[in-house]
Order: sequence, then C-alpha cells, then structure tokens
Amino acid sequence: MPEKAAALMAVTQRPIVADALGDKATKAAWRTIPSWTLVTARDLAVPAESQRFMAERARSHTVEVDASHAVTVSQPLAVARLIDEAARATVG
Repeated sequence: MPEKAAALMAVTQRPIVADALGDKATKAAWRTIPSWTLVTARDLAVPAESQRFMAERARSHTVEVDASHAVTVSQPLAVARLIDEAARATVG
C-alpha cells in the first residue's frame, strides 16, 4: 500500500461502534437476494474463515484474494471485477 494512502487511513478510520455489533437485524437480504463475497485471506479484522462461513451460508458467489481488510486500496481491480460480475449477473 502506498505510504500516503496508509497515512490517510491511519488518521481517518475509527473503531467500530458497539451498537453495530449488538443491534439485531430484522431481515437477512442474503436469504432471498443473490450475493457476492470477496474473501480477504490476510484480513486481521474479520478472519478469512469467518468470511468463508458467512459466504457459504449466504450461498454467495465467492472470490478469494490474498489481501488485507483494506482490499479496496490494495487490490481495487479485484474489487471492481467482483462488482462488475455481480452487476452483469443481476441486470434485467
């Protein structure tokens, strides 16, 4: 990751709010809507095994990359490809 991007992320990211982990979902969209998951194998925030479990449970179309939690910075093309794949698969 470029130093400038890492420095910006270090000062702008905030810890997760406790409510985000404690609130109960009223519906699970993944039960009825197709989903896509990008598993980040070197993620220190959300372990890859947890990501794989959630993706399997949701029957997601899954792509795995050797990246950290900041995959949008380190591998933007992989992220864009997955978004493009999902968009094309759900058009019309």
